[in-house]
Amino acid sequence: MVYLVGILLVVLLGVAIAIAAKLQKVMKGVQPENQDDMPVPNNKVNGALWIVFLILGTIGVVASYWSAKDYFLPEASSPHGRETDSQFWFDMSLLTIAFFAVNFLLFFFSWRYQYKKGYKATFYPENHKLELIWTAVPAVIMAVLVFLGFRTWTQIMADAPADSQVIEIMGKQFGWIVRYGGVQDNKLGNYNYKLISSDNEMGIDYSDEASMDDFINPSEMHVEVGKPVLLKIRARDVLHSVYIPHMRVKMDAVPGMPTKFWFIPDKSTAQMRAELNNPNFDYEIACTEVCGRGHFAMKLRLIVEDKAAVDTWKQQQKPQLSLILESNPKFISKIPEKLRAKAMDYAPYVEEATDSTTAESGSAAATSASLR
Repeated sequence: MVYLVGILLVVLLGVAIAIAAKLQKVMKGVQPENQDDMPVPNNKVNGALWIVFLILGTIGVVASYWSAKDYFLPEASSPHGRETDSQFWFDMSLLTIAFFAVNFLLFFFSWRYQYKKGYKATFYPENHKLELIWTAVPAVIMAVLVFLGFRTWTQIMADAPADSQVIEIMGKQFGWIVRYGGVQDNKLGNYNYKLISSDNEMGIDYSDEASMDDFINPSEMHVEVGKPVLLKIRARDVLHSVYIPHMRVKMDAVPGMPTKFWFIPDKSTAQMRAELNNPNFDYEIACTEVCGRGHFAMKLRLIVEDKAAVDTWKQQQKPQLSLILESNPKFISKIPEKLRAKAMDYAPYVEEATDSTTAESGSAAATSASLR
């Protein structure tokens, strides 16, 4: 097969050389015409069409932007989001000015210097001053944009404040799982991907005492308005991406490589509903990395409310350890022996089940003795 391909390549190369040689022979027999005597059909019409296209194109661009304004996101609901938007619109303003200036000159010059008999083009073999201007000006503008963008990005990616709400979010096909630090110590425990199982889908490490009261919610995330939120982000299977459009939050969730992002939600859900005059509005966390056939379904409600409401909601949640032991009491054997007594505090029904089993055993023994 390899030899056959090699032979075909040699044949094709020979054909290409033969065609090139024949074309060169034909071109030698072509006599150039006097350019000044050549007619230029529809020259004035074509020149006028440049101006027509310039005007209609400008109207179309402006109209397209104007009609799309209704679909723009509203003002960001976080301080870093508003700063990001300001940076974006500043950059877009400069680029828009450059776009219209360059295209105006392109179309205007094509009309102004359309072909006319006797016109001769002027060539500048070199003009150091002109070259310096059109090199230095864009370079300075780009340097300023890069500096401003880097400054904004550095501020966004700085370490989160010490008093931040720490929440872990994990992407999986096809949904989000959110873990909170519990209501007793408000501290996230450790995890280990090797511990992931049907009972422990986030791989929570229960050898860490701080993990005991951690609870999970797969349907919504609750955060306190006006207080920094630190998202600890990871993925269980493939690449995902955490995207909160109204907060201008976006960060990839990469398997085996934890990432993070912090922000301050300074507009509650209720405030946004009033601002948008939409009682059904909800913040949304979406996945912006195509992760499979069910990618479109990766949505999670984000509820921003006051501290009292968040605390009340947390008090209503059950620690994940309780739910695991409720469905599989044997899971207690996977917890280090020195921590099992503490684990039982989060699963009183296991004690009840143990007491019930003991009682049943005692009753059975008594019955057996009476029968004897």
